[in-house]
Amino acid sequence: MNEAAVDIKNLGFCYPGQQHFTLRNLDLVVKEGERFGLFGPNGAGKTTLIGCMTGLLESKEGSIHLFGEKVSPRNKSFNHLFGYVPQDFAFYQELTPEENLAFFGAWSGLRKEEIRQRTKELLQVLGLSDVAGKPVEKFSGGMKRRVNLAIGVIHRPRLLFLDEPTVGVDVQSRHAIIDFLIDLNKQGTTLIYTSHQLSEAQSLCNKIALIDEGRIIAIDTLEQLLQIHEEIGLEGLFLKLTGKAYRDSNV
Repeated sequence: MNEAAVDIKNLGFCYPGQQHFTLRNLDLVVKEGERFGLFGPNGAGKTTLIGCMTGLLESKEGSIHLFGEKVSPRNKSFNHLFGYVPQDFAFYQELTPEENLAFFGAWSGLRKEEIRQRTKELLQVLGLSDVAGKPVEKFSGGMKRRVNLAIGVIHRPRLLFLDEPTVGVDVQSRHAIIDFLIDLNKQGTTLIYTSHQLSEAQSLCNKIALIDEGRIIAIDTLEQLLQIHEEIGLEGLFLKLTGKAYRDSNV
């Protein structure tokens, strides 16, 4: 049996000044090697949960471990285990892809030769070699997404968190990013992915969890969940389990 990449027990979290818990009594295990999708309506707790798993937010109750390492803002030893590709661009727009990767590679503790080799490899596989020396601010949205992705994986993390990694990109870039992620997973990287692109998620994820009101309401392979709930696609399953009412929060 694969090791648990993520092991969450009885997680509880509430933001300062709030009386209600955004996450409450949440248990979750993601096995090493899975392509795990985390979905839910706006305000369900997805972003908060990712914040807790990456140590950006400190849980009030329960525990989180990544490959056996306890997640805590005071414990930095787990940071090298994961990469994070946020929805917002997380790089320096005025720098080139090479310069950005050099900075973030050094910040991750890589040696100069490792950074050079890894940068060359990532720029080639992500179709950015021809623009390696141009400022990122001049790039299209799809190219910027690929720079964001390269930064998240430069240190070869065992676990990669992906928050809307293809939002706002064209079809070609979307397929290129998904193909890259599938190849990355085949090489051993566990993926935890969240997106509103449910058709994309259906092709990428081999296991999913639906979260609503701070709780996991369904978790299994997509095939099993579709069979149990008599649906033919992830969008129908999503609406059946979380409802069709508008959700206005972005938490």
